[in-house]
Amino acid sequence: MTNEPVDVLIIGAGASGAAIAWSLLETRMRILCLEQGEHLQDRDFPSRREDYELSRYGEFSCDPNVRKLKQDYPVNSQNSCITPVNWNGVGGSTINFLGHWPRMKPSDFRTRSLDGVAEDWPVDYATLEPFYDLNDENTGVSGLGGNPGYPDYSPPLPPIPIGKLGQTLAKGFNELGWHWWPSDVAILSQDRDGRQKCVNAGTCDLGCAAGAKGGTNFTYWPVLENAGVELRTRSRVREILIDQETGFATGVLYHGADGQLHEQKAELVVVACNGVGTPRLLLNSKSQLFPDGLANRSGLVGKNLMFHPLTGVAGVFDEPMLGHEGPMACSILSQEFYETDRSRDFVRGYGLHSGRSTTPMTYALGGYGIDNPIPWGAEHREIMDTVYPYLAGLTVVSEDLPEEINCVTLDPELTDSDGIPAPKINYRLGENTRRMLRHGEEKATELLLAAGAKRVLAKGDDKVWWRAGWHQMGTCRMGDDPEKSVVNGWGRSHDVKNLFIVDGSIFVTSGAVNPTSTIQALALYIGDRIKTNIANLFD
Repeated sequence: MTNEPVDVLIIGAGASGAAIAWSLLETRMRILCLEQGEHLQDRDFPSRREDYELSRYGEFSCDPNVRKLKQDYPVNSQNSCITPVNWNGVGGSTINFLGHWPRMKPSDFRTRSLDGVAEDWPVDYATLEPFYDLNDENTGVSGLGGNPGYPDYSPPLPPIPIGKLGQTLAKGFNELGWHWWPSDVAILSQDRDGRQKCVNAGTCDLGCAAGAKGGTNFTYWPVLENAGVELRTRSRVREILIDQETGFATGVLYHGADGQLHEQKAELVVVACNGVGTPRLLLNSKSQLFPDGLANRSGLVGKNLMFHPLTGVAGVFDEPMLGHEGPMACSILSQEFYETDRSRDFVRGYGLHSGRSTTPMTYALGGYGIDNPIPWGAEHREIMDTVYPYLAGLTVVSEDLPEEINCVTLDPELTDSDGIPAPKINYRLGENTRRMLRHGEEKATELLLAAGAKRVLAKGDDKVWWRAGWHQMGTCRMGDDPEKSVVNGWGRSHDVKNLFIVDGSIFVTSGAVNPTSTIQALALYIGDRIKTNIANLFD
């Protein structure tokens, strides 16, 4: 079966796919988006149910190896200390992300020039700044202007209240003279555009039933569908097709909702499948022209995988911290140790993120992504009565430097439900990151004590959180040199002139902040470049 050709075919309906579709609306081209997951309605979110916490360990787990839904693909992460997590469906992982929304900093784009590590990006903060601003407006971002850690900008909405937990930790930062600021969040502090402001339910990862969280299911997709963008769900792309004579992409083969294999032709193909799914698709798209995978003449597709390795430290205070009230991950953020300091034994740096407490059952089962349940019996009751209500924690979010040994390949045996090879993750923690995390634990402990904690709870080992693979970056990185990168400075493949990539795989470095704001700013920037160069786009 051959479907009618389209002008633009976007693979993936998540953060980046939605943003570039919105950017291209004004071209009046026919746009089709193929999404392997479903289009969940908010009434179907677990956050609507009384037993919502149970879904974190089943059908709404952030881990596809736990969910095991038809639209999920398994991930072999046996050779990794971190496993990738995601959500497949309209909105992508913005359905279950926690809404933390910091921008990357100017130095993140110039690490080679400033610190002698990794590579400089072919774009800089100033280039992306107007697209950060535009995306904040489209998403509905809450925050406080004037953060001295950034060039001046102001989020469109007032900040989410930082709560008693945030106020307590802020006193510790003030005592030590360290930077802190209310977190920018993709969560509404005021009603906006028919969406309700945050109701402080703390179920951000289970689909925001109020519509306050800026998932693209609530922000971009209503606009796109009203504008006539075609969305086909339950459509899993198997491979991108290539014309062996011209070297141009001609479309894709995909498994449709009817269970059949279809061909969809397109003039322009945009890949938006995240830092694991995108290299998986390219590596599976082999041909005579590209025997090692599509757009992979550099050999870098799948290489330089970066996560944000995480560890955490918690303080037990004399008064209840009310940490369960409010958005899960969003209170205050310190970037005191973000930039390289030559007096330390590592380059680059990390952020200290003050999240709130998880809900009671999740805490009892080991927290979010840690999976070490607290003991049963009298000790269980003791912890829930005397520790849980009094906790305030800090998460150390470390920058991950690119290394080719950290990579995504195709598993020779494991497949998804359509027989497509699953991604295999090979990842080890770099020594620079280990030193960074140890430093972060020490500074987090110092901060908690300064804030008045009567005791501090830390892991005391080198292990990072297993399900910390929310942020997947670097596996198809951008650059000016085709020998050292997969796409150019505006997301176009060096090898295939009508193939673009817009997700976190094109990151050159990872920074030490959540990447979604930057992913969408890049997608809007790439859309702008496509429109600007439309007359000679394929030259």
